[in-house]
Amino acid sequence: MAAHAGARKLGTELAALQAASGISVENPAMVRTISPAMSQQKNLLIFGDNLRWLKDASVFPDECVDLIYLDPPFNSQRGYNVLFKEVDGAPSASQIQAFDDTWQWDEDARDRLDDIEVSAPGHSAMFAYLVQMTVRLVQLHRVLRKTGSLYLHCDPTASHYLKVVLDAIFGTRSFKNEIIWQRTNVHSDSKTWSKVSDTIFFYTKSEKFTWNPQYGALAEEHVASKYRNKDGDGRQYQLSDMTSPNPRPNMMYEWKGHASPPNGWRYSRETMADLDKQGRIWYPDSKEKRPRLKRYLDEMPGTLLGNVWTDINPINSQAQERLGYPTQKPLALLQRILLASSNPGDVVLDPFCGCGTTIDAVETVNRESGGAKRRTWIGIDLTHLAISLIKNRLGRFTPPARFEVMGEPTDVRGAEFLARKDRYQFQYWALGLIGAVPWTGEKKKGADKGVDGVRYFRDERDAASKTMLVQVKSGHVKSGDIRDFHGTIDREKAVMGVFITLEEPTRDMRMEALDAGQYFSPGQQRNYPRIQILTIHELLNDPDGAPKPRCLAMPPTVAADTLKQAPAARSAAKAAEQGDFLE
Repeated sequence: MAAHAGARKLGTELAALQAASGISVENPAMVRTISPAMSQQKNLLIFGDNLRWLKDASVFPDECVDLIYLDPPFNSQRGYNVLFKEVDGAPSASQIQAFDDTWQWDEDARDRLDDIEVSAPGHSAMFAYLVQMTVRLVQLHRVLRKTGSLYLHCDPTASHYLKVVLDAIFGTRSFKNEIIWQRTNVHSDSKTWSKVSDTIFFYTKSEKFTWNPQYGALAEEHVASKYRNKDGDGRQYQLSDMTSPNPRPNMMYEWKGHASPPNGWRYSRETMADLDKQGRIWYPDSKEKRPRLKRYLDEMPGTLLGNVWTDINPINSQAQERLGYPTQKPLALLQRILLASSNPGDVVLDPFCGCGTTIDAVETVNRESGGAKRRTWIGIDLTHLAISLIKNRLGRFTPPARFEVMGEPTDVRGAEFLARKDRYQFQYWALGLIGAVPWTGEKKKGADKGVDGVRYFRDERDAASKTMLVQVKSGHVKSGDIRDFHGTIDREKAVMGVFITLEEPTRDMRMEALDAGQYFSPGQQRNYPRIQILTIHELLNDPDGAPKPRCLAMPPTVAADTLKQAPAARSAAKAAEQGDFLE
C-alpha cells in the first residue's frame, strides 16, 4: 500500500516540479519567434529557463550545436533558488524518458522508483538537482552534432553524481576526460586537504569529434637547458639529430664532405638543400662529425597539455576582466576549451551563461582569427541581471558584437507583464536598457534609499569616475518621486540621475526634472540634464537600443586606456566592481 501511495504522490507532484523548473512565458509579447536557420547563423542571447527553450525544436532542432559548455549552479542560495524553486524530490516525465534509453522501463523499475519515493528519509536538494540536470542534459545531447563535444564544469559537491548521469545519457565510451583545474591556492587554515580544484567532464557524442591539441608554455628550466644556442639575430635554438633511425638505402649519400650515416640521412637531398638555404643546418668544425638540425624556440608550439590544468589563474580582486559576478570563470579557461573542441564556423552553446564568459571567449577568438569564418554563440540565462550584464560586457568590442535577444519584453505590454510577474526582474531588465547595473545586485529588503541602479562614466582624462544613479518605477508615478530622487542624487554625491518609468510621466514630473538643473561636463564643454525621465516605451523604440540608447543624454567616456576603477558607493560595492568595466 505504501508503494502505491508513493506512486500516487509521485503523479500529483509531477506537474509541480515541472512548473518549478523555471519561469514559463505566458505572454506572447515576451518572445520573438525564430527559425532553425536563424538559430545557427545569428548570435542569440536568450532569457528564460533553458529547458523550455531547449525543448523547442523551432529554436533548437536536432544536432544544431557543435560545442556545449555548462557551469550549472549548485548549493548557491541565489542560483539554486532561482533555477529550482521547490525541492520536492519528485522525478519528472522527462527524467523517466532519459533513463528509458539505458534501462528497460518496466513494472519492476517503476516499483523500485516507488520504493525510493517511500523509503527515502527526505527529499534532498541533491535529488532535485540531479532530476533537473538530467532532463536538461538529455536535451543538450539531442541538440549536439555527432562531431560535437560537451564540457560540464562542476565542483566535488555533485561531480560524482553528474558523471553517472552523463554516462547514462552519452554512454561510457563517450567519456573522454576528467579535467582538473586548479582554481585557487592551498588554504593554510584548512582542516582537511585544501579544496583547490574544480572538475570539468569532457564528453563527445561520437568517436568522430573535433579535436585541436592545445599547448602550454615550456618550463623555464627546459628552455634554459635545451635552447642554449643563439643565432646572430638572437633566436634561440636546440640541435636535433638528422640521421635516419632505420636503414634507408636511398638516403645514403655524402653531404658537403660529410659521409653518410650508417642508416642514411633523415631527409632527401632536395630537403637538405632547402634546409641549408634557410640556414637551418648547423655544421661542425670537423668533417668527422655530422651536421645537425636547428629547431628554433619561437617555432615550438609548447608543451602538449594534459588533463590537469594549473596554468590558468582564477579571477582575483585585481583582475582586469573581473565583473564582480560570484561564479565568473577566467576568459583563458573558456578560450582553451573553445580552441580545442571547435572550429571556425561552429555553433557554441552555454545554457547557464551567467556573466557571459563563454560568449566573451567566442567573440575574442573570432577577432583574433583574422579572416576565418566566425563562430556563432548562443547563451541562455534565467535572470535579467545576467542578460543585462552580458549586454554591457559585449559593449567593449569594436566593431560591436551583433546578436539578437529572445525572451525579453519587446513592447510595453510585455514589460507590464514582466513587472506584474516579478518586479525585481523587471528592474534588472530596465537597468540593462541603459547599461546600468543594480545598486547591490541582490533583492533588497526594506528601504533602498531611492537607488535601484548605477552607471559610471569618465568625461575627463586623469580624473575620477563619475556616478549616474538610476531609479526604476513600474507602478504609479508622481512629481514627488522626482523631488525625492533629486535629494537622493545630492545625498549620494552623484552628478546625474535617470528616472525610468513604465507609466507616462506627468507634466509636473517633467517640470521637477527641469528644475533640477544641468550638469556641465568639463570634457565635453556642454551641459547635460541633471535628471532625465525616460519611459519604457522610449527605450524599447530607441534606434540604437541597449546598452547605449540615443535617448539617454550623458557624456561619452574618454579613451579606455586611461580608465581607473569606478568609486564604490557606500552601499554598492559589488555594483562598483562592475562599474569600472562598464565605463
